[in-house]
Amino acid sequence: MDTICHIITKLELGGAQEVALHVVSHLDPAKYRAVLISGPGGLLTEEARRLPHVEVNIVPALGRTIHPFADLVAFVQLAKLLRRIRPSIVHTHSSKAGVLGRWAAWFAGIPVIVHTVHGYGITPLQPRWLKSLLVMVERITGLITTQWVAVSQSDIKKGQAWRLFKNNVLLVRPGIDPKPFQRMMTAANREQLRKQLRAEPETRLIGTVACLKPQKAPEDFIRVAKIVTASRPNVRFVLVGDGELRATVESLIARYGLHEYVHLAGWRRDIPAVMHALDLFLLTSHWEGLPRVLLEARVAGLPIVATNVGGADEVVVGTAIGELCQAGDINGLANAIIRMMSSSVRPSEEGRCRTTLLPCEFHISETVLQYERIYDRLLRSYEAESRRKIAA
Repeated sequence: MDTICHIITKLELGGAQEVALHVVSHLDPAKYRAVLISGPGGLLTEEARRLPHVEVNIVPALGRTIHPFADLVAFVQLAKLLRRIRPSIVHTHSSKAGVLGRWAAWFAGIPVIVHTVHGYGITPLQPRWLKSLLVMVERITGLITTQWVAVSQSDIKKGQAWRLFKNNVLLVRPGIDPKPFQRMMTAANREQLRKQLRAEPETRLIGTVACLKPQKAPEDFIRVAKIVTASRPNVRFVLVGDGELRATVESLIARYGLHEYVHLAGWRRDIPAVMHALDLFLLTSHWEGLPRVLLEARVAGLPIVATNVGGADEVVVGTAIGELCQAGDINGLANAIIRMMSSSVRPSEEGRCRTTLLPCEFHISETVLQYERIYDRLLRSYEAESRRKIAA
């Protein structure tokens, strides 16, 4: 039986983490031994420990922030752990674990190394010298990467422009399970949840689900709320999530006098129900891979207003699904919401059903199936190459 070892920086609530957890827990246990390695402190760590057929290992020094000494310690810890586990394949996710994990796997002699790009750690907020350095690090690390995987065509094009890979990259979507988002709520349950989210029956509720970190630009969400509520006082906003920028967001709400209009709900695990309680979904990210939350909003039948980053335009295809604006375009996002809230036209039930149907590639079962096919192909190729070397 082949051991497949997934490595991710931190098991926080997020798309990359949820995909990694689903994949390791749904690999065929008759064919694969599943191992998951992560840094400490994630909200999903205990959930991961409860997964059947999955061995979970925590590397104490592995963290998101770049810190040379801690990163060296994390590298040594990873390499020792991988030498003990001896997986057939190491599969890394996210930028920090992607670099440290791949080099640790190479030093540990792991024959097959896979890396999934869930959006790059090279961001618009970084100075040019740092971007150039990180591209160089990714390019060098690409030399020891057997197979690259990207979640969006946008990431493939970006990686090709940076010369990270040539032909050894595949597109595998970060799928979702659409069924929970297709279940309708009773009117009474919907109104009860809307009250929890600070929306009265006569108000329209606009929401997002996002970690409060620079990538998701939650400050932009508040600035959009300021513009919209100034002209549409019957609109309320809710931000589901938490993180490092919470104090900044709270300060903006106070500065703009939006306590009556914006509610910070913190993390919730009933996201399918939250989606059905909303009237419109807003995503203000400044960079992304492919935001799974847009898939969830689409399946729930919500109109979407989002920034055109990463693979957003691969999900929001056509005005029947929503509108996209440039990252940081506060007025554009606000005006798109006002137009939608002002429209007297409501999509027909037939039209809504068409927009909520997801292509097969966006289903999480297809994600698992594609990864199993990749693992099987890479293992067969490695075994064939080993036999050729022995015969020679």
